[in-house]
Amino acid sequence: MPSLKDLRNRISSVKATQKITKAMQMVAAAKLRKAQEAAEAARPYAERMDNVLANLSQALDGQEGGPELMVGTGKSDVHLLLVATAERGLCGGFNSSIARMARNHATKLIADGKTVKIVCVGRKGQDALKRQFGSHIIDFFNMREVRQIGFTNAHDVGQRVLELFEAGEFDVCTLFYSQFKNVMTQIPTTLQLIPASIEANEDDAVAASGSQACYEYEPEEKDLLEELLPRNVSVQIFRALLENAAGEQGARMSAMDSATRNAGDMIDDLTMSYNRARQAQITKELIEIISGAEAL
Repeated sequence: MPSLKDLRNRISSVKATQKITKAMQMVAAAKLRKAQEAAEAARPYAERMDNVLANLSQALDGQEGGPELMVGTGKSDVHLLLVATAERGLCGGFNSSIARMARNHATKLIADGKTVKIVCVGRKGQDALKRQFGSHIIDFFNMREVRQIGFTNAHDVGQRVLELFEAGEFDVCTLFYSQFKNVMTQIPTTLQLIPASIEANEDDAVAASGSQACYEYEPEEKDLLEELLPRNVSVQIFRALLENAAGEQGARMSAMDSATRNAGDMIDDLTMSYNRARQAQITKELIEIISGAEAL
């Protein structure tokens, strides 16, 4: 049975941990609002980009020689997995859920005889994948020093992906990230970047059909696609990084709240054990005193 000193030290240690988890919860809550606003502000732009590309691609239906970023290389032998995670842990299963989805996808592709290459954005994704797929990781982007995600950060990643595609290093690129829904829920998501997976927003499609909207583009649709498709890669990556930033803070806030409450429960249990041990020791000492007095 632990001594009273051991129990006091344990209680002090858990109380110190509880202070840390409470502080981390408050910091995450402060950062969450700004990150959530940034993620929600990026969604309409990314969705409108999808709608424009969808309209342009419909105009090119039946024509040959479309941009490779939209139609692909005609093969699916080499797959590039772009895995975006957080740089830090202590956020529950946020990072592991993204890494697990990427790991399962890579395992399935390898079983089908495909070649898999991985680019990690965020240290936690690299740490989770390097044990099983270390030889498949061809590049890594460290965002640890980035205080606030900007389009420049996403553009750097997008340019690297486009360079690999132009060099013929892969045929299909898939992005893995976590979509922020609320503090309690972050949804691991996959998005095919190349060839572009373009789907128009249903509400906009209905509105357009209801008003019988007709678009005329200048210059030609093909020229516009060749300009917009590379930008779309960076836009979608930027959206994913912002969603990840909000999801990370939400997951950390929830995880630290649970840790704080668990620490409180542990402190209560240890305090009860300490009081019982102290009471037992006092009772033992009283019995010894009384027994000694009776002996005299």
